Amino acid sequence: MIDASEMIVFVTGATAGIGEATARRFIKEGARVIAAGRRQDRLQALAAELGERCLPLALDVRDESAVNDAAGGLPKDFEAVDVLVNNAGLARGLGMAPDANMEDWRLMVDTNISGLIYCTRALLPRMVARERGHVVNVGSVAGTYPYPGGNVYGATKAFVHQFTLGLKADLLGHNVRATCIEPGMVETEFSLVRFKGDTDRASKIYAGLEALSADDIAEVIHYVATLPRHVNVNVLEVMPVVQAFSPFAFKRD
Repeated sequence: MIDASEMIVFVTGATAGIGEATARRFIKEGARVIAAGRRQDRLQALAAELGERCLPLALDVRDESAVNDAAGGLPKDFEAVDVLVNNAGLARGLGMAPDANMEDWRLMVDTNISGLIYCTRALLPRMVARERGHVVNVGSVAGTYPYPGGNVYGATKAFVHQFTLGLKADLLGHNVRATCIEPGMVETEFSLVRFKGDTDRASKIYAGLEALSADDIAEVIHYVATLPRHVNVNVLEVMPVVQAFSPFAFKRD
């Protein structure tokens, strides 16, 4: 296993949920972590708690120029990124496609697809040059199993899955790894964001069941990243025990 204390880890969406838990998990093992996110107050609080090995980075991954500037301006002690965790992403709305809000669709594409490829393109060439690195993309079971209202969100996560496999093909011979982690139901701010701050509606999603936690997924990310360097987990799908696959739906006359 790789010693995490030797790593520099760049985590997007680090101000809450899986991203924050991932930052904490790697810091616990002695890694240096670049915690990137949009909410600067939360980043500062996280860095104050985790100490000097946590570098807070205010960043909107949808802004390509800002991503490139951030990647090119990292302090010397943090510039040789070993692991990029593309975690920033969201679902917005649960409307059926004919009635869905185009701004919601655009936000999901800009964040889940464009933001992910901006960060990857900004950091990947340096990994290739060093012959060392790992891109961990956070996808979703929604990229494989469709559900009503999951239209564009599921499509963006299907992109993440296929993009990760494409990276694996392109990186052959460069000693750089690529992994897609695909969680099922995780109790974070995910539903609160999807339902635009409607706490009652969001809380009902998790009522009466034990969903995965952000810490569970952080543990999975840490696991795949610290496996021996010759081991590449291509795709890892994980659900809570209480979640499974839905039967086919039918519209009967």
